[in-house]
Amino acid sequence: MLKLSVVVISYNMTRELPRTIRTLSPSMQLRMSPSEYEIIVVDNGSTARFPEEECRRWHADLIVHHMEDPKPSPSVAINKGIELARGELVGVCIDGARMASPGLLSTAIAASRLHDRPVIGTIAFHLGPEVQMKSVAKGYDQVTEDALLASCGWEQDGYRLFDIAVFAGSAVKGWFSVPSETNALFMRRQHWHELGGFDTAFEQPGGGLVNLDTWARACADPRAMVTMLLGEATFHQVHGGIATNALVHPLPVFHDEYKRLRGQPFKWPDKPAFIFGRMNPHIIESMRGSLG
Repeated sequence: MLKLSVVVISYNMTRELPRTIRTLSPSMQLRMSPSEYEIIVVDNGSTARFPEEECRRWHADLIVHHMEDPKPSPSVAINKGIELARGELVGVCIDGARMASPGLLSTAIAASRLHDRPVIGTIAFHLGPEVQMKSVAKGYDQVTEDALLASCGWEQDGYRLFDIAVFAGSAVKGWFSVPSETNALFMRRQHWHELGGFDTAFEQPGGGLVNLDTWARACADPRAMVTMLLGEATFHQVHGGIATNALVHPLPVFHDEYKRLRGQPFKWPDKPAFIFGRMNPHIIESMRGSLG
């Protein structure tokens, strides 16, 4: 059995997805052999197909599934990816525009050995000088970001992405707290099935608060050990997303849907987490906000 399956959801990410796959590939992921894991891309009805051959340049055995009846929410597409997964551990990346740090996958596998029911989360960063909800309003765009990425040398050392990024809003409390959501969630395949995957009742474009809901439900499992990866993260590329890059944020609508489905407002997970991993010199600057 494969050690790991990584499910990546894509929608109109012709520019962003190849970078994401590259950062997840054996050429950039440390201590990972191609035979140990698979990457499953589920395209959720893109009107502009992503460059599959470019992605396969970085991972020749890439598994690609195109949804025949795509929904505005990615929940059904994510659950399809989980269904296709063959790995003992399954990582779900709801947003294919998020690049990964070099130790993300090997550290997740190592963390999964600490408990028989692991719930493993990661901190999120935004590329650019500010969270993208602010920077986009000030002119930050794909051209600006391309130049920023070209300047930092991430292809030689993926940890250099920390030099050009800031904490996402979900990670505003820093490295040593549980975030409001994670954009790379790892659990054993059986646990995903017991959880029911992502709730398809969340129907808002982009999923609304379904990613937060899934993380909160996983964290609330009394039998699980919540683990946050120290020193590993995902990095959001600007791409005109439904929420992250919207000038007028649809959060009130998302919260209304959540309250209707759950009967109460969303609450930030408060379950204590085990911190696992190691720090890279490029991360020290980002840690200062965590240490006060």
